[in-house]
Amino acid sequence: MPASYAYLGPEGTFTEVALRTLPETATRELIPYVSVQSALDAVRAGEAEAAFVPIENSVEGGITTTLDELVAGAPLMIYREVLLSITFALLVRPGTKLSDIKTVSAHPAAQPQVRNWLKKNLPDAHWESAASNADAARLVQEGQYDAAFAGEFAAARYGLEALETGIHDAENAQTRFVLVGRPARPAAPTGADKTSVVLWQRDDHPGGLRDLLGEFATRGINLMLLQSRPTGAGIGNYCFCVDAEGHISDRRVAEALMGLKRICLQVRYLGSYPRADMQPVDVQPPRPGTSDDEFVAAADWVARCQDGRF
Repeated sequence: MPASYAYLGPEGTFTEVALRTLPETATRELIPYVSVQSALDAVRAGEAEAAFVPIENSVEGGITTTLDELVAGAPLMIYREVLLSITFALLVRPGTKLSDIKTVSAHPAAQPQVRNWLKKNLPDAHWESAASNADAARLVQEGQYDAAFAGEFAAARYGLEALETGIHDAENAQTRFVLVGRPARPAAPTGADKTSVVLWQRDDHPGGLRDLLGEFATRGINLMLLQSRPTGAGIGNYCFCVDAEGHISDRRVAEALMGLKRICLQVRYLGSYPRADMQPVDVQPPRPGTSDDEFVAAADWVARCQDGRF
């Protein structure tokens, strides 16, 4: 496997900035790709060791392009996550004034994060989506658009200047990025982990989603993300992307996954990996009956009953 990481490019994206916070990038070749799909496909094809892509932001939730790519195609696994605080700059060609701007561009995920600023300051500007915020800056450099919302750090890379900085509609906005590779044994638990899965129901019935969530709730497992995505099989057909606290080696998480495998049409395991904030899972004492020790004790009791040792 090549010692390289693919990432959503071109150079100058927030993705690249977040990726470079990982210590191992000092020994990897970082290769920009034009889309999330192409970066992940590079891993599937063996052209890259891993891909680094955005998966969620604190304003709009899950990045649907990434979720859909992880749901479909050959299985991949998440190994790391990074949180990056996001503020935008309005990048323009030198000499451009605010009154000159008729078209603006950025990645679709940026639009909800600057919508109010845009309405207040450029109400008549036409929005054009780009493959990434850095690609929008490149298109401004080439003269296709008047301005781009991107990181201020991208200005020098594309010969632009920041007409406005610190743009955001929501204070403390963050984007979550994940390092994705081919399936392998998960890293050892750290005590501050999350587990990601995709769930497909066997059939549509009243309480179907409750049945899925019940596998987590009865074991005291908190969910950190729950997002439905269409399966493509018709209106009303959805799968569910779930992030749950804990590691697959935790007894309660393993039992929840076994229960889901039993009742679901399909379960896709996307990995167990350290939380970016390293917040321990059990900050509060677990609910009675849901600690790993109690699961071990219950399993031991059943085994003793089977052996006639009760």
